Amino acid sequence: MLERSRPLSPFLHYRWQYTNTLSILHRVTGIALAGGYLLLMCWLMAVAQGEVAYGRFVDRLAHPLFKVLLVLGLASFAHHFCNGLRHLFWDAGLGLERREARRSAWMVVVGVILIIALVGSVLHFRDGGMP
Repeated sequence: MLERSRPLSPFLHYRWQYTNTLSILHRVTGIALAGGYLLLMCWLMAVAQGEVAYGRFVDRLAHPLFKVLLVLGLASFAHHFCNGLRHLFWDAGLGLERREARRSAWMVVVGVILIIALVGSVLHFRDGGMP
């Protein structure tokens, strides 16, 4: 029986790097943001239904699990935004060389950390700290 030598899929030959991690995270955060839009729609429906419905919704959002989900949603938005800007530069033909791509990947990571820290500090110190 003859056995043919078939080429393997290219991804099986790649080393794991932070640049491809950012690419995977870009897709994951896009999906997470779709879930966040559902939460936003529920909030808008509660606003439209009146004060009682809005109060119940806000009470549910006060649960620690939802606070964690909101922080993860902020992280998803920050990453998707920063990495989306990186992709826009690539679409314009800028930063495609390996060195520049790696530098822009680190800029995405730093940008995400800065956005989370900035928004977190604004929310924390807006009324003397969160309860």
